[in-house]
Amino acid sequence: MRGETSIAEVSIDIIRPDWTRTIKLKGWSKGVNYSMILIQSPVKDKGIVFLKRQKEVWNWIPSVERTIKLPPSMMAQSWMGTDFTNDDLVREYSVIHDYTQRIIGDSMILGRKCWKIEMIPLPQSAIVWGKVLLWIDQQDYMQLRTEFIDEDNIKIQVMQCTEIKKLGGRMLPCVMEMIPLDKPGHKTIMRYESLLFNQPIADDFFTTQNIKKVQ
Repeated sequence: MRGETSIAEVSIDIIRPDWTRTIKLKGWSKGVNYSMILIQSPVKDKGIVFLKRQKEVWNWIPSVERTIKLPPSMMAQSWMGTDFTNDDLVREYSVIHDYTQRIIGDSMILGRKCWKIEMIPLPQSAIVWGKVLLWIDQQDYMQLRTEFIDEDNIKIQVMQCTEIKKLGGRMLPCVMEMIPLDKPGHKTIMRYESLLFNQPIADDFFTTQNIKKVQ
């Protein structure tokens, strides 16, 4: 899903019982340690940038010309009013290092055989969930469904991935839908409009100096 580097154009629909809002963005990533997200619309949010460097996350707000470092306490909060969190968008947590994992069964999703994987956060990890369940396609290794479960073993939200096609030369789901189960009528739909892999991006692109210049 990442490649050595990736450059993506994404649209996000925030759906609520009484209204719908669309965000368009461009994102760059390099490995698991560097990412940059530029908001392109709506007009009132245009130019807002999120930067991840290693474990640090920064936010540039052009309307007040300030760069703010996000504290760990904000990572579980809603990102731009969506049903995704700051953590979901910049992937601060590590599936490999912050959880134990085990395969607990097989399932069929979208006609594809998937491994069902249970992930339990390690005690020292700053993870809000009691456990996370993943469904991974056994042929192309795509993440097709995720269930987020709290410490009381209650399922809180579900992310489902659909519309599988070639993006950047890889078979990937183009649409990710996040549904909070405790908020009827709420969901966020993220759609990849374009995706390029393994284009050269220098490390110094992902700096607080560049966060004000990216476009």
